[in-house]
Amino acid sequence: MKTKAIAAIAALLLVSGSTAQAQVLFGTAAGANSATATSWLAGVRAGNNWQNGSFVFGLETDAQVTTLNSRFNTALTPTSFPPIAAPPTAIANGEVEWYGTARARLGWAPGPVLLYATGGLAYGTVDLNSTLTGPTAVLGSQISESRIGWVAGGGIEYLVRPNVILSAAYQYVDLGTASFTATMPTIPAPGFLSQSGSDHAHFQVATIGISWLFTPSDKGPHGAWEGEYIGGQAGGVWGNPTDATYAASQPIGFFLSDVRLKRDIAPLGRLDDGLELYSFRYLWSDTVYVGVMAQEVAATMPSAVVMAQDGYLRVNYGKLGLQMRTLAEWEALTYGIRID
Repeated sequence: MKTKAIAAIAALLLVSGSTAQAQVLFGTAAGANSATATSWLAGVRAGNNWQNGSFVFGLETDAQVTTLNSRFNTALTPTSFPPIAAPPTAIANGEVEWYGTARARLGWAPGPVLLYATGGLAYGTVDLNSTLTGPTAVLGSQISESRIGWVAGGGIEYLVRPNVILSAAYQYVDLGTASFTATMPTIPAPGFLSQSGSDHAHFQVATIGISWLFTPSDKGPHGAWEGEYIGGQAGGVWGNPTDATYAASQPIGFFLSDVRLKRDIAPLGRLDDGLELYSFRYLWSDTVYVGVMAQEVAATMPSAVVMAQDGYLRVNYGKLGLQMRTLAEWEALTYGIRID
């Protein structure tokens, strides 16, 4: 029997133009998606005003927390025929959790109402995550960047009492763009997963607030708006456009199954057609799989085996009426064990 198997394998590998020399048939899939977000916002601010007649100018700084999370799910669309049997899926999100500004202000206040424009420096942290999940592999990408950008806006304030300021403000904030690109091969099924994404961290903010104005300590004359102030604000934020593109390639039905690439091989049982099922690990992985050995399949069903350009044998599990699984999946199906 051993001699017969060796002879069959040798014939499989040596016949020019045979199934063994055929290229593995690959299926491809691609997808893209994007999203923006809206959220709440709350923070504190502090600054100092100087006044010359009706003109008010000053410096202000603020810091806000938020959960501006642009999130989306994507199912890749097959782009080949035959198509990928189970197209990969992806989930991504771009998030701004906080930001701050340091700005100059210039306004006009003929009385208890102040109209002003403002602009300056913005800073914050941008997080971008994406996970692309294929049948046999998962590609995860994650970045978190501290960004510096710019802010511009304006607002209106009302001096209710000599020391109490009510405010309504608008800001446009741009923290720049955080992005990534990643590609990985899929093992045991030869192919690849690829993804790229970007978070364009620009967004708009509308707030209302209340502050306390401290009267200047010097004894000279001063305008009604002059002095240091500190307060709080809350409101809404919207924007933060995030997008991602995805691509995948995988063989249709073929899995790397060459005995030369496996270790810890142990027989589990024999199928009705005489093929032996084994548990094994690949040389580069600690995950335990259940499947067949390509060399044995070649001896009994050569049409289900191909040899790719790397010189290793692959098995079309679909032609065998099988699906390659991990040992945990196989035990769950065989013994009714629940996998959490």
